[in-house]
Amino acid sequence: MRTAHLRRLAAGTVAAGLVLTGCGTTAEGGSASGGGDGEEAISGLRVMVPNSPGSGYDSTARAWAQVMEEEGLAESIEVFNLEGAGGTVGLQRLVNEEGNAEMLMQMGLGVVGAQYSNQSEATLDQTTPIAGLIEEAEAIVVPADSPYQTLDQLVQAWSADPGNVPVGGASNPGGPDHLTPMLLAQEVGVTPTEVNYVAYDGGGELLAGILGGDVQFAATGVGEVAESAVGGDVRILAVTSEEPVEGVDAPTLQDEGVDLTFTNWRGIVAPPGISEEQTQRFVDAVTEMHDSEAWQQVLEDQGWTDAFTTGDEFSEFLQSESDRVQGVLSELGLT
Repeated sequence: MRTAHLRRLAAGTVAAGLVLTGCGTTAEGGSASGGGDGEEAISGLRVMVPNSPGSGYDSTARAWAQVMEEEGLAESIEVFNLEGAGGTVGLQRLVNEEGNAEMLMQMGLGVVGAQYSNQSEATLDQTTPIAGLIEEAEAIVVPADSPYQTLDQLVQAWSADPGNVPVGGASNPGGPDHLTPMLLAQEVGVTPTEVNYVAYDGGGELLAGILGGDVQFAATGVGEVAESAVGGDVRILAVTSEEPVEGVDAPTLQDEGVDLTFTNWRGIVAPPGISEEQTQRFVDAVTEMHDSEAWQQVLEDQGWTDAFTTGDEFSEFLQSESDRVQGVLSELGLT
């Protein structure tokens, strides 16, 4: 996959957040009514995270939910996890919640890919798009005691025997942590179908796999390993963005002579069958959250790129990403 194609894959992207404090537990009942501009704050809202606690989706959802509460746009949001099948267990649950205007789901590129890799009956085009949030570079990471000190050393070993250099990721085939090493393989001369990819259900499980030596290296969101890198538990060999990531001591793939850039993204969808008014209330509330100083501070603190979209723009983006991921998987011989 050439760089231009990757940029098209990631164009207009939206992605992830990180806040360690959780949100409150919602009382039963309540209604989804938009906050701000004199409107009553949203109450009774549940936000589903379709993978494990500590994952990028989990931290993203808790980030914007906390800001919405702090800004008075919502009260006592419940964030809960429903793991499985790269996010498609959660996607099926969301689709089954047709007409439920008290639920939202955190999602992103990983769920787009999992639709295909898991042959999911539930698909994103059945959901109600609300908003795209941010985008984030991927990191190529190894445990601190890895013999690979540079990307070039890793690539040499990987090229010589790809089956014995397993790579981990916190997404199913078609997700960002899978596409990154597959596209990297293609660029450095490794046959993608020979890559030994190990999928984990969330960043927490992936980190345990890296530290436990179950994989030789991993591809994952920069935000999910930046703290571990600072703590000396892992070493980031490269990042997939066009420019170095502030606060991360690692070159870009381009700096290392690999003609590849890649961006992960995350956004929010609602169940099918909610009314236009209910949809707009969610869009309005998330828009106010995005425009707040608190959210802008979260973006700055975490080094995420703001890529906010709503309405038809986000709907069209989701459809184009679905089409493109399917095309990439086919081109790589992985479908």
